[in-house]
Amino acid sequence: MISLDILKKIAADGLEYIRTQHDILDAEIFISSLSHLLCRINYTSHIPCNGIEEPKSTLSYGIGVQVVFKEGNGKRTGFGNHTGDISVEGIKDSIEKARLSVVEDPDFYGLPAPSEPPLLQPEYHDKQLMNIGDEELVDLGWRGLTGSLNTLNDHDISESVIVGGDISIIQERMALSSTKGIMAWDEAAYASASITTMIESDNAKGSGWEIGMKLGSLAPEKAGKDAAMSAINSRHGRRLPSGSYKLILGPQPVADLLGNIVLPSLTLSVVDAASSTFLKKYGRMVSDRRISIRDNGSMRELPMSRRYTCEGLATGQTELISNGVLVGYLSNNYYRNKVLNDPSARDKIGADTASIEKAFLPHNGFRPGESMMRNFMGRPSIVPTNVVVDASEAIDPDDLIKVVGNGIYIGRIWYTYPINGLLAGDFTCTVIGDSYIIEDGKIAAPLKPNSIRIADNIHNLLNQVIGITAIHKPVILWGSPEVIYSPEIAVYDISLHSIGE
Repeated sequence: MISLDILKKIAADGLEYIRTQHDILDAEIFISSLSHLLCRINYTSHIPCNGIEEPKSTLSYGIGVQVVFKEGNGKRTGFGNHTGDISVEGIKDSIEKARLSVVEDPDFYGLPAPSEPPLLQPEYHDKQLMNIGDEELVDLGWRGLTGSLNTLNDHDISESVIVGGDISIIQERMALSSTKGIMAWDEAAYASASITTMIESDNAKGSGWEIGMKLGSLAPEKAGKDAAMSAINSRHGRRLPSGSYKLILGPQPVADLLGNIVLPSLTLSVVDAASSTFLKKYGRMVSDRRISIRDNGSMRELPMSRRYTCEGLATGQTELISNGVLVGYLSNNYYRNKVLNDPSARDKIGADTASIEKAFLPHNGFRPGESMMRNFMGRPSIVPTNVVVDASEAIDPDDLIKVVGNGIYIGRIWYTYPINGLLAGDFTCTVIGDSYIIEDGKIAAPLKPNSIRIADNIHNLLNQVIGITAIHKPVILWGSPEVIYSPEIAVYDISLHSIGE
């Protein structure tokens, strides 16, 4: 990776060059160096294999410049980027590309002004994770695979086994400078282990995952063990007919529904487009009163915490839902300014925006790309960081099963998407594993993977709550940069549809 000192120097030198350009009113230089380290797990008991594939890495670095150009008595904005060259020449090239893409944007009210100092201090990241070598990466992979195979061997299972997954490490460095007076820089890393174990002869599979901000706290062997135990417990699963059921949604399904339905609807750009399922709901009950949801990008111990956003503003906490009431939105500087200056915003939000400015704190202006948050190739959009679901009146997990009595524990879902547009709140998803039938307050049998799907409305799910546990299991969704800390949530009268043989 490119050193942070080089990123900071080029950001400062580029700003000096921009100040010599008389047709530029304002500009923002964003420079980043990104690395993705990957160790693939690929074990098959019946086909010769390596178990662990060779480690792979992708490295990308470059520059993105947003420019405000003078044009007569007005102004136009443009964006350009330059890949693979961090230099003043790269900044010049980005500016020329920005000239070619200029547009008049009536909703652009200027680049961000400096914010308060960041809550996180420099070097909050784990240096070991930032400097991990190939041998250490491969060792993490072997630990994950061994955790799964040892668990299977303890149960005398060695045939018809497939173990797949990966160890993934994201490393990021960035520097930002702007004519508004912002000089920001940051570096961070986090790691995850994701493993799936299958026992093909029994049509069973299970999953396990671990997430860590420090190398010493990552436990891939636990992810492997959890995946194997879930596969063992899922053998000879039963099918269920279509109908309405009581469900306990595990941490992964809760996170999946949040990431695909709820959080997009709490994103200010979606609200501004009148596409949110929470349209005109500010200050109103949108969920059971026991549910609170917050986004916090500034807690040292959480993996997606950063010092600054990709707009150079300090990160912080945003309350989204408090005791069931919608109280805030994920926002960046652009959309915050837009809704504060748009008379029609009241009709979309349900309140006078000038009186609720704190509901639009610009804590989430990041540049996402392939599970990263510092992609130099685009302008800042709105991205969650560490999303935490809190519960009042929490119930012990064993007691929650007893309270449900008869229903289904849903441990993993896939392909969650809105039906009829996000505004309607209708969604569907497929139950793909880690799930069990509950009878008389006990786990009675595994549910056959891929045999049933959920098709209901998110408002029903959020308001038909039986109980919530106090656990906070971190979950990373496929292709998404945020981490969601999810409890188990029991709900009633949810529509399930059987999938044909």
